[in-house]
Amino acid sequence: MPAIPATAVANLRDLGPLPLGEGRGVRPGRVFRSGRLDRLDSTDPVVASLGIRTVVDFRTAAERADRPDHVPDGGRLLVADVLADHLATSGLPPAARLKTLLGDPVLAQEVLGGGKVREAFARTYRAFVSTDSARAAYRAFLTELGDPRGGPLLFHCTAGKDRTGWAATIVLSVLGADDETVMAEYLAVNTAVRQAFAPMVEGFTAQGGDPELALALIGVVPEYLTAALDEVAVRHGSMEKYVRDGLGVPDEVTDVIRERLTVYAA
Repeated sequence: MPAIPATAVANLRDLGPLPLGEGRGVRPGRVFRSGRLDRLDSTDPVVASLGIRTVVDFRTAAERADRPDHVPDGGRLLVADVLADHLATSGLPPAARLKTLLGDPVLAQEVLGGGKVREAFARTYRAFVSTDSARAAYRAFLTELGDPRGGPLLFHCTAGKDRTGWAATIVLSVLGADDETVMAEYLAVNTAVRQAFAPMVEGFTAQGGDPELALALIGVVPEYLTAALDEVAVRHGSMEKYVRDGLGVPDEVTDVIRERLTVYAA
């Protein structure tokens, strides 16, 4: 789905009304995804009209301290740090270091040049599935989404493409979306992310940075998502078992998510 044109929130998107097949779609106005909310203006009529009641922040403590969320009026914040374990064992992955890496072309080339950027992102996506902190974060997210009394929910990370992209994949899989729909939604963020990070990319290349490396940092490609899906297949066999056994989300919660987020054609 196209981005919602909010001036203060990058890459803001409604998962509805994505098609789910057999006359079904994602119910609009219930679940949104975006980049960071540090510039969110609750008086923005576009944002105010969404009626967001819960914000789920997937970022690390360092990211949150650097650019704290501005939560919509009347909303509450749920912190669900996906990468806490990855940080403890491997340091910050590229998904959580975009500002630093795009500000230092020499460091970016040293750490991620020569094709290493794609390998690094693939490792991070596998960690979305395998680490305890990621499982806890996505379990908390789905539990919140499966609250029958819950209102509209927005989930995000920094750019709204990696940790957020995997969260959207989980939701769409729970709702029964086919592989093509899941991948199309995942890749659809590229235009909005490139627009949001255009000034940083221009600065990066002006300092002699490799433009292809910059685009690999701020964009998404099918192999990133495929790495996480492969990790699910190896560890759990299916997305259904990953949600139930890997994340520990009871069937009754996923049933509520399906009820809340599915709309049927008239």
